[in-house]
Amino acid sequence: MADTVLLHPNRDKGECKATKAVVVLLLVVSALLVAVVTFGGWSQLQGAQIVSFGIIVVYLVMAYVVSRWNRGVLPVAAALAILLAVVAAVAGPSWFERDKAGFADPGLDPSFLGLLTILLVPVQILLIAFAMRGFQQQWNVEVEVPPDEADRYHGGDRSLGRTQPA
Repeated sequence: MADTVLLHPNRDKGECKATKAVVVLLLVVSALLVAVVTFGGWSQLQGAQIVSFGIIVVYLVMAYVVSRWNRGVLPVAAALAILLAVVAAVAGPSWFERDKAGFADPGLDPSFLGLLTILLVPVQILLIAFAMRGFQQQWNVEVEVPPDEADRYHGGDRSLGRTQPA
């Protein structure tokens, strides 16, 4: 029996590659923004550091998983982005209020931390939009084709995974 080759035709589209790259970028940027706000305002977070660390780790793990073409985490990323956007929209103005006399100073300027926290909101909105767009692109679709057809499809690239028919 002839072996077959699995192709993922949707992963080869430029639109899908761009969407994946943007989602990974937005997840990493979100994790970095949360990290800067966490470390910059460490003394003022009142025990919320563990939540921040959780968000950072989850976003970085999701960025890695999405970079491996797994679309299953995209709805989870969108849901967490909704949660983080709401929290950031509520928490941002409080950093600006701390920029007055009588408040303890965090590690970074409170106005800068407020700006970064408010900046998280549009980043999360973009993450929601691109994650849902990536989910619609069906990166998981597989097509079994004979090796010669796969060679024509990929221009002679024989590094594709071979499977035996069941």
